[in-house]
Amino acid sequence: MQAVRNRDRVVVVGAGVAGLTAAIGLAARGFEVLVLESRARPGGKVRTRDTPAGPVDAGPTVFTMKWVFDRILAAAGTTPEAELAIARAATLARHAWPDGTRLDLFADVERSAAAIAAFSDRRNAEGYRRFCAEAAGIYRTLEASYIAASRPGPFELAARVGAARLPAMLALKPFSTLWSALGTHFTDPRLRQLFGRYATYCGSSPFAAPATLMLVAHVEQAGVWLVEGGMAALAAALARVAERLGVVIRCRTPVAAVTVRGGRAAGVRLADGSELAAGAVVFNGDVSALAAGRLGDLATGLKPVAPPARSLSAVTFAFAGRARGFTPAHHTVLFSDDYRAEFEAIFRRRRVPDRPTVYLCAPDRDDAGRPQTRHAKAPGAAAGERLFCLINAPADGDRRPDDASETERWLDRTLTQAARCGLTLEPAAPPAATTPGDFERLYPATGGALYGRAAHGWMASFQRPGAASRLPGLYLAGGSVHPGPGVPMAALSGWLAAERLAADRASTPRFRPAAISGGTSTA
Repeated sequence: MQAVRNRDRVVVVGAGVAGLTAAIGLAARGFEVLVLESRARPGGKVRTRDTPAGPVDAGPTVFTMKWVFDRILAAAGTTPEAELAIARAATLARHAWPDGTRLDLFADVERSAAAIAAFSDRRNAEGYRRFCAEAAGIYRTLEASYIAASRPGPFELAARVGAARLPAMLALKPFSTLWSALGTHFTDPRLRQLFGRYATYCGSSPFAAPATLMLVAHVEQAGVWLVEGGMAALAAALARVAERLGVVIRCRTPVAAVTVRGGRAAGVRLADGSELAAGAVVFNGDVSALAAGRLGDLATGLKPVAPPARSLSAVTFAFAGRARGFTPAHHTVLFSDDYRAEFEAIFRRRRVPDRPTVYLCAPDRDDAGRPQTRHAKAPGAAAGERLFCLINAPADGDRRPDDASETERWLDRTLTQAARCGLTLEPAAPPAATTPGDFERLYPATGGALYGRAAHGWMASFQRPGAASRLPGLYLAGGSVHPGPGVPMAALSGWLAAERLAADRASTPRFRPAAISGGTSTA
């Protein structure tokens, strides 16, 4: 098939959250945008699995940093509230330990401090207040200079923060581990374990990740939102908004290669052999796939993330069933007996822990655990309620074959650990499992790593590539690039890719994309 030449078209490879936000940002600036997705629907890592009680989110389940979507959707003349049914959670999560203790954290700092005082003691409650204040300070320092800005190096970050704010720069604690920093706030090992879990939000170990990740506490305090229909509804809304702006999304259209002409990205070749020409390409996928040549021999300057440097993978189980014991909340964490042993098993011995921490999402319950009876499959329905469990695992899905019996053992460990914490989970039918090998097939060349490079050591965040690759015309978006993993950060990466592409193209005489103004644009 003869290639169609269109210099002013941008092809986005991948309809994950980053690809969709890049498409929105580009279309709002006047570009013609075509999004190509290999799977049946948009979403990327935002995906669902079917259960007898209905589909359940089997990827990200937590919606935070709503301001990111406020900003992105404003460029399209809309808001998250106009596109989604969302409610801010008063209870952030319920936490349980094998010793029978439980603790809820709340969106209100003082309410959480009172709960911690009753759970532990006043000293740890005061430590929590100091911890929240420090987390807020770190976030304020990094929001404009790092999170929402183009990728800086360490010296550029220092320059952005400014010499006058040197104390704020030092307060980031890049050379301390999260675990050690938590020891200055909490004497109760259970609380250290609870807040150390924030390292796993970017696929890392609290014993190796920098203390800077304390900022996650502030992100949660600023708002955890429940989305009716789950995170899949968010992906669908982003796709709907993109299409209203004129973006064309073609699913079941795998891309075989990025084509190069004249030393720059010039379009893509599809799996059926046809070619689509474009003035630029945005790749929404893991950079290891590009570096490994999965889309051709491209001069990107990228290198695959070495297996020891990969972030966490996971074993997940989606099922319909019942929960007996204490009442789970929408988000519940069931902690392991020994946190250090858990991460030693994953990152050093490369095995799933014998007693893993279990994350449970119960989408048919509200933030406090009450049944959401407006849902057809609320708790008590014949098939049971929808449930989703996740345990952390090493990203070795490309180095060890799948083993059905091993998956059964992982399920048994998951259910057993939940029971140790006082929650008996009873699947009504065999759960739909996803293993590191499955994640490798879904996201090639990653080994199943879900967050790109692990944030181990102070330089790790600066090793993520920025929006522009070394190949002119090829731009990068997704959780493996700056500013990092997670739904809002991936969304920001797509937005930053659109900004960089537009800035690069604005100087060319043949096409000057319109600036965003009030959600409308003209070419």
